Order: sequence, then structure tokens, then C-alpha cells
Amino acid sequence: MSHPTTTLGQDTTPDQGIVLDARGIRFEGGPRLVLCASLFYFRLPREQWRARLAQVRASGYTCVDVYLPWNFHETAPGRWSFEGRRDVAAFLDLAQEEGLYVIARPGPYICSEWDGGALPAWLGLDPQLRIRQHEPRFLDRVTAWFDQALPLLAERQYPAKGPVIMVQLENELDFFDCEDRTGYLTALRDQAVRHGITVPLIACSGQGDLEGATGDVPGVVPACNFYPDDDSPHIEPEVRRYAELLAERDLPLLITETNRRHRTLRRLLASGASLIAPYLQSSGWNFGYTPSAGNWGRPGNLMSHGYDFGGYVSSTGTERPEYAEAQILARVIDTLGPRLALATPTVPHTPVTTDFPTSSSPSALRLDGGGLLLAVPHLGTGTGTGTAVVNGVPVAVGPDSCPLMLVDVPLGPWGHEGTLTLASADLVTAGEGVLVFSSEVPVTVVVGDTRVEIPAPAAGAPGRATAAGLTLVALAPADAVRLRAADLDGTVHLDAPTPVRPTPPPTEVSRARRRPSPAPERAAGRHELPPTLESLGVYRGRGTYRTTTDLTEVDELLLIGASDIVDLTIADRARPTIAGFGATRRIDVREATGSVDVEAVVEIWGHANFDDARLPALRLGALRGLGTLWRVRKTEDLSALWSVHGHWAGHPAPLRELGGWSSTRVGIPVTYTREFHTATAAALHLKGMVEPLRMTLTDGEQSTTAHSAQTTRTVHAEDPWIPLAAGTHRISITPPHHPSGGGLRAELLTLDPVTDWTCTAQDDDQLTAFATEAAPGQEVRLPLAFAPGEEAWLDLDLPASHDGLLLRPDGTQIRVTGWAGGECLGRVWTGDRPDFSGGDADVLWIPPGWSGLTLLVRGAAGREAPELRGLRLAPVG
Repeated sequence: MSHPTTTLGQDTTPDQGIVLDARGIRFEGGPRLVLCASLFYFRLPREQWRARLAQVRASGYTCVDVYLPWNFHETAPGRWSFEGRRDVAAFLDLAQEEGLYVIARPGPYICSEWDGGALPAWLGLDPQLRIRQHEPRFLDRVTAWFDQALPLLAERQYPAKGPVIMVQLENELDFFDCEDRTGYLTALRDQAVRHGITVPLIACSGQGDLEGATGDVPGVVPACNFYPDDDSPHIEPEVRRYAELLAERDLPLLITETNRRHRTLRRLLASGASLIAPYLQSSGWNFGYTPSAGNWGRPGNLMSHGYDFGGYVSSTGTERPEYAEAQILARVIDTLGPRLALATPTVPHTPVTTDFPTSSSPSALRLDGGGLLLAVPHLGTGTGTGTAVVNGVPVAVGPDSCPLMLVDVPLGPWGHEGTLTLASADLVTAGEGVLVFSSEVPVTVVVGDTRVEIPAPAAGAPGRATAAGLTLVALAPADAVRLRAADLDGTVHLDAPTPVRPTPPPTEVSRARRRPSPAPERAAGRHELPPTLESLGVYRGRGTYRTTTDLTEVDELLLIGASDIVDLTIADRARPTIAGFGATRRIDVREATGSVDVEAVVEIWGHANFDDARLPALRLGALRGLGTLWRVRKTEDLSALWSVHGHWAGHPAPLRELGGWSSTRVGIPVTYTREFHTATAAALHLKGMVEPLRMTLTDGEQSTTAHSAQTTRTVHAEDPWIPLAAGTHRISITPPHHPSGGGLRAELLTLDPVTDWTCTAQDDDQLTAFATEAAPGQEVRLPLAFAPGEEAWLDLDLPASHDGLLLRPDGTQIRVTGWAGGECLGRVWTGDRPDFSGGDADVLWIPPGWSGLTLLVRGAAGREAPELRGLRLAPVG
């Protein structure tokens, strides 16, 4: 298959727009190597968009990539919003005003640790709709989204009308089991073309499967996401391989996501990347009910209100040390200009030896016009300076650094005859007669045959030397980021340092106003079995399920499919809060008898953003709710009398206990089969599972006849349950032979359902309306004790703040949801809780200018009694 060059329009000449080819990215003004920072309008207050965009531009990065979350704009089926914080067109226009390019990523799936990966929750209500597939029902809904989003992008394409230089279709599709990748990506491409998208269309691979990400569709450029161990010595050969694979298609290496450390980014640059887009450099916030669940395939992992993975700007806008690293790398890129942008990857022509841990195969770039740029990473983190020998010359390399050394580079473009034979430090400015370097260690420079050593500079104390008529200056990094100009005599001119504003001390909140009434609930009908929240119109928010059931001679209940967060009360006794994401739970009810009340408050933390097959509610597109509740009528052991098939088992099949066949073929699958009959619904529980196993279920009056129905699935240790309808069942279980395993057992639970449920709903809009309306309250003092399931609505007055306030609740077994400025901020959970990802999971951020603060505090059942001990409001420093 041929892979033609992708251009902005039909004309492939560089002066007509963007050209992607094996030499890199060429804009109207010439070739450029692009540093790109993720910056998401939907994770920031609108009033901060311009400042954050300007901050990215000041870092030296020239581009931002931005997702467009479908379910952020289609808030309910057919209800679209592109106003206020959803005004993505205004965000794109601001990016252009701030001098930034944009890579737009409209999905339809985006991941981004966002609720459902941006796929609307109600898609799962249609059992025939198959997400992320070449399937008409799904593509019809995608068309409705693209009809809204793509015209906004088409109107703002580079170069004529805006900053958009590329549009990404889908996101890391190679992680997902898409049955027809070519058909699916072709359909998305055709929609983009129909809407007038003429900039390059790209699709990123999450684990290096270029065909899996793009379907090899003509006109869709493969890009790569790399998330290596920053200390790995093997980054360079892996990245060079992809640069070579793409060069064979006459395409550049576009790295659309990667780690944030600039030591690693330098290694990627030297290995041939033309676009480097670390994720996530400029952090933000998951406001309201928008975080996701199941991040990076970790069962039960929740995303926090803060969305921060240690990038160069924190969620509150604070610049971290990596910000200065970005500025220095950007200066190197600007100084080398087209020579670097058109460079091709190689390996050093002479070996590089070091006395410190470094790359197993260092990368270099052949610069356009001659010479090499060589990356020499020092992967140690101690305090001692290491020594590398480059072209036979020993040079100093600081720990935890990766200087970009120049070798045999002609000096003619900078107005000087001769050759820069070697420079051991970053070249941050070059002019006629003067070269300026940035370094924390001594700098070695060889011009022609003349070698000079410049002592390690200190802040405010540059080092200077001359060689072959050149003035050489070495600056400490703290000075290099403020460099404005350098004179021929070595005098440097620096911008004034940014003044540091003192941070006021935190405020301990001891009083609040408690509202006397709870938030209203919307009646959601009476149902035989518990419905999903989405079927009740709750796509974000919570619902309550109530019933009365007879527990006479019932010792336990079985809860199947509950998610996300379930506060369950049975016979007025609160059970430990469940965050099981569809995993089946056994509930001991021996203390309850007769007719009892059951109440379950189910809250959606977020829909799965990553397709994780181990738990039902972590499948992409899975719905939320109570699931089904069953009375357990009988429990019996089914561990014996399984027939064995496989290895050397003969005929008739031997009968053994489940997992009890002895074999010398360790790791080879063995199949155990048993047939049984259930008069009612039942559940088979596989106890002692160590690793996934295959299970085949054949149902029918005679399970071996042609009238039987057969299903095959994988059973995981996280959810080792197999629901069964009434009837005859033939079950075959195939685990690998594992003599060191824990011993597989099986038990059968006979069930009957708990029915007749009354439901109420509270979606996020309803809760926000109640939280933001003026309401009287009675002053209360903290601490406040709660019973499990008890709630309190608290109103607080906020002090003035320049950059916003961080609210940190202090308590045990409580969940706190906050509102300010007419919007839900997010949620915090203290005490017994699942794992969290992202930023600080224990704080809420109130943006500057967002007035008022309302908290919904709910007690959760756990090992300790729920209590809100205090609240701390800290200004952002």
C-alpha cells in the first residue's frame, strides 16, 4: 500500500500550508520542529484560558493539543452546548491570538481520564449500538457529534483562518478490540473530509501498533504515544525504529503523547521526533461529575478532582522546575532552526563512552547543512559530575541531565568561518561572533582545532572564553531562561526575574451555615428490578433505590453489577460503602429477619474511560446503577465430579475434583466439565482463582443437543462469578495446569430476586441548581458527626484570593462535593476509599472570582464513624 505525503490542501508545495514528509513538518514559513503542550479548555475556568495559553507560549512551546469531549457538549441526547466554559471556538481563537498552533482531538473517543472517554453515557442504552466499531448506529451518533464539532475546526484551520494544524481521529485505537479498523477509520476520515478538514488527519497508537491505530487508511497519518520509564537506557533504539518505519512511508515521527521530563524529551528529539507533545504539561481540574473510573486498566481506580501528573505547570497554574527546562530546550530548537527541523536520526559515528549510566544506544541527528546533534543522557541522580568521551574529547555531564552536544557543525550560518568541532552544552543563542551555552557544569568547546574549557557558571556569574575569533559564553540555566541578547564582547542582557508574591497563611474554618432541607429528588417510577441510572435520565449524578423484602430464612444477599458508589442500608443498618464497579458482592444479613426495608443510594463517580474486561462496570460504555439484588436460598459445593479432558486424559473421561488433574505439563490448559440443573436463577462461584480462565456455558433442556445455546467468556479473579438462569447447564472450565495454585473450588448459590423497587433521581444539573440557589441556614460549629448515609448541606463565606483557594476537608468516612460560582467543583472522599489517580485527591479548588461555597457532606459506612472535623482554606501560592 502506498502512503502519499499528507498536506494541508491538494497542492503539495510547502508554501501552501503544512507538508508532512520524512524530513519533518513544513509550515508556510519553512520547516519547524514542534513542541506541544496539552491544555484543555474543559478543565479550566474560561477566565483563565488566555493566561494559561500565554504561559504555554512563554515556555517556548509553540503548540497546544486539545481534546473536544463529546459528552461535555452534548449534555443530554440532542441537547448541545457550546457556551461559557464550553465555547471551544473562543478557546481556539485565543490560542491563535497568543501565537500558538493547535492539534485538535475531537475523538469521538478521547480517553483523557474523562467520564466515559467522552462517549455519552446514554449510548449504552441501545443494546444494538456498538461503540468504537464500524457499526451504523454508533456512526450515526458520531455523525451528529462531528456535525457540531468539525465545522468549528474547519473554520479555524491553518494557515488561512486559524491555528489548527492537525486533527486527530479517535485515540489509541490499538488498545481496543475494534473488529474493522479500516472501515471505522475510513468512516471517520470521510466525515472529516466532508466537513472541509484539509489539515493532516492523524491517529495515534498507544502501544506502537501503527496499523491498529489507523487501519492503514490512506490520508490518515500514524502518530505514536510513548510512555517509557524515564530511566530506561533503551528509549532511543525503540524510538528510532518508529522513525525509520515512518520514514519508509515518507512520513515524520509525530509523538502525540509522552512523558513530561525534558531529559526524556531531549532523547526523543535526538531520535528523530518532529512533533513532541508531552502529556500532560499544563494541568487542570475535573470539575463536577466528569472524572472517570478504571484508569490505565487498574480495577476500581478513580480519577481525582485535580488532573495533574507532574507537568511543568500545576493544576493551579504554578510553574515547576520543568518549566525552565522547557524554556532552555525551546531556545536550543530556535537557535538551530531549520537545520534541526530537517535533521534525520542516526547513531554517533564514533562511540561515546561514559563513566555514568547512559543510553544503551545514544541517538544523534544529522543536521541539515552538516554536523551532528548528539544527546548524551546522564541517567544517574547523584550529585557528582560525570565524564563522557565524545570524539576522543572528555567532557563534563551533570547528573540527571541530557545535554544536546554539537559535533562538526559548520559556523557559516552564524556569520563565522570554520567549524564547531564540539560543544558539550546546550547552545541557546548564536550570532555573528558569539555563541552562548547553558550549563550547570564546565563546558568544553572545540572550534576547528582550538579547544577551550569554560568553568561551570553560577547564577549571575557567566563564564567567558574566546576561540578562533569567537566569543563563547556559558550561562547558568537560571540566567539562560532570562537571556534577551548577547553582545560580541560577551556581555549578556537578561530580563528581570519574575517577582515572587507572598502567600497568605491558610484559614481554618470552624463555622458554617447548615441548610435545613435536603435537595429535592425527582420521582423515577416503580420497577420490578433495579433499572440503570442512565435509563432514569441520570448520566451524571445519583439515584436512590428503595424496596421492602422478606429475609425469613435468608442468611445472605448477593449484589450483582453495582456501580459506582453504593451506600446500602438493610433493616436500618448501613453496610460498608461499596465501590466495586460491577463485582459481585455477598452481604451477610443473618441479623435481619422478616420483612425489612432496603435503601441504596448509588452515585456515579464516572464512566469507564479505559476498556477493562476484568470488571463489568469498567467496560467502555458500561452503565451505572444498583445492578440486581438476590436472596440466597441455598449454597452447595460443586467442586467434585468434574470430567477431565486434555493432556493424556482418555475415554471415558476421568472424574476429578475441579483443578485436581495431575500432569507434568505445567501451564498447558486442562478442561473440566460438569452438567447440573437449577430450578431457579443461580450463580456459580469459582473460589481460589489465581489467573484468568476460559469458561464455556451450554444451556438447554438437554445441553448437548442442537437446541442448546452456548456462550464462551473469560472469568477473572476480580469477578469470579457466573450468573445462571433456571435450567440445565453444561459448564466447561479451562485453566492452565498450575500445581502451585491455591486450589480451585466451585460453589453454587440458588437465588431469587429482590423486586418491586421505587426509584428517585438527582442528576448533576438538579444538584447544582439546589446548591447554587440562595437558602437560609443555621450556623453550626465544626466538628460535625454523621451517621452513615446522613447528609448536610453547608454554606461558607470565602475570603478574597488572587489565584483561588484550596479547600482541604479534614475528617473520616465522608464524601464532600463542592459548588462555587454556579458550578460543581468536584468531590473529595476521606477515609476508606478506592485508589485515586491524578493530582491531590484530598483538595477542592475554588477558582478566583468564583463566589460562594456550598458543600454537600455525606457520611459513609466504614471502619470509623463519619465525622467532618474541620475545613482548611489555603490560598494558592
